[in-house]
This record gives sequence, C-alpha cells and structure tokens, in this order.
Amino acid sequence: MTLEQLRIFVAVAEREHLTQAAEALHLTPSAVSSAIRGLEERYGIGLFHRTGRRIELTDTGRAFLPEAIDTLARAESTQLFLREVGELKRGALALSASQTVGGYWLPPILMRFHATYPAIGLQIGSGNTQQVADAVLDGRAELGLIEGEVDHPALSQRIVARDRMFIVAPAGHPLAGKAVEAEDLEKARWVLREPGSGTRSAFTSVIDEAALDIALSLPSNEAVRAAVMAGGVLTAVSEFVVQDDLRAGRLVRIAFDLPERAFRLLRHKERYRSKASLAFEGML
Repeated sequence: MTLEQLRIFVAVAEREHLTQAAEALHLTPSAVSSAIRGLEERYGIGLFHRTGRRIELTDTGRAFLPEAIDTLARAESTQLFLREVGELKRGALALSASQTVGGYWLPPILMRFHATYPAIGLQIGSGNTQQVADAVLDGRAELGLIEGEVDHPALSQRIVARDRMFIVAPAGHPLAGKAVEAEDLEKARWVLREPGSGTRSAFTSVIDEAALDIALSLPSNEAVRAAVMAGGVLTAVSEFVVQDDLRAGRLVRIAFDLPERAFRLLRHKERYRSKASLAFEGML
C-alpha cells in the first residue's frame, strides 16, 4: 500500500463521506473511490459498508483506522527528521583530529560551530595523523584534521591552516641561546612523538632521524612536553603546544628554524557529503 492510499482511507473514515473526503484532499471522488477499492481488493477485505449513497466503516475498517493514523504520523515524523537534517536543525557530525590540531587549534572552532548549529551533535575522535586518516577511510569519521601528510588516492586533502614547529629545551640546556647547526642537534638527546604522528614526520623530513639520539618516543604532546621539562633533552613540537611555556620561561626555543607546516582537512572522495560536514568545512 502507499501512504497516499492511507491518507485517503483516513480522510474517508473520519468523514464517512467520499465527496467530503475528496474535497478535503483536493481529489476527485472517483480517485478517492479508486484508492479505497484498490486497498480492499489487494488484501481481500472490506473497509466500508456501502448502502445507497452512504458509506460507513466495517469492523475491519474501524480496527484498521488507528493503525493507518499511526503509520501516517510516523511517516510525517520521518519526513520531519529528514527536513530538519537538511536544514541543520538535527543530526550529527563525526570528526577525527590529530593531537596537535585537536588539542590546541580546533577547540575554538568547535565552540563556534556549536554556537551556530546547536542541534548538531559533534562526535570527536583523536589519534595521530595515520590513525585519523584510517578513521576517514573506514567511515568512522566524515572529516579528519591532521598536521602531517598522508598519501592515499581515496582521500581529498585541503589546507585549512598553517603551523610553526619549534625545537625546544628546558631552560639552561647547553644549546640555549647559541647559534645551532644540524651537527649540534645530532649530538643532543631527544624525546619525540611516536612514529606515525604528523609532528614527528614533519621534523624528520628536515632532520635525519637515523642520526639522532632518541631517548624516548611518546604518544602525546603533553607527555613529550613533560619529559623535556624533566630532563636535559630536546624535542620538536608545534608552537601551539609550548607557547605558554616559552612565555613563562619554563622552556626555551633553540635557534634552529624548521619549515612551516600545514593543517589539512581530509575527506573521503566517494562518501556522501552531509550538510553538517559542508557547514563545518565552510566554517574552516
């Protein structure tokens, strides 16, 4: 059966009058009569008694009426859901962000998006650059935000911001305040993010990782930062991670420039682009 047949049945049942139902539905009486007859013939039941010019519900028709009303109400609710999703009055957006992006750069944007679209639920996942790319490829996240680089033909990438990388050390480190060459860095001890992180990849694209004395590889920016402040080691991190420590003098910047890197937005090329994701991308 069709929803239109149900609407016609309910209109006739509530009025017990074909012509009045037809007028309310802006249909011809013959179209209304044909729809009711189609239902009855399809299921081999009688929904109405027809006596002369009168029409009234059979017991079956009377029992079927609340079912039809409930079905139409549910259909209207379903249509309302899709309209609200299309108008960004309802829905959800799954994001995944690498640690530097998600922990420092992204939160103000999330708050602005929430203020603009308060009915859109945000589901935020995190990981390193490779893990974020995997989440987008697997469909666990519609959008990914990374500070590293990935190379996969199914992913589209767009630069949404720029970031500066600093080499930092605890105050009093032997290299602090000196002109530094690559050879000096190779003689120092290091704590770096884990392999697969965008921060580590950006750094080791400039400095030969094999030449470094890496004491620890740690899975978060905060762990790296704490390790550097606890011992005489260097690290390379985003400016966002250490800007407060540099201002407070807890850490010092080593005079060796690293190239600027990009924050990138990832999206699967072949997956459906929801209106929520398009709105978020536009805000970026």
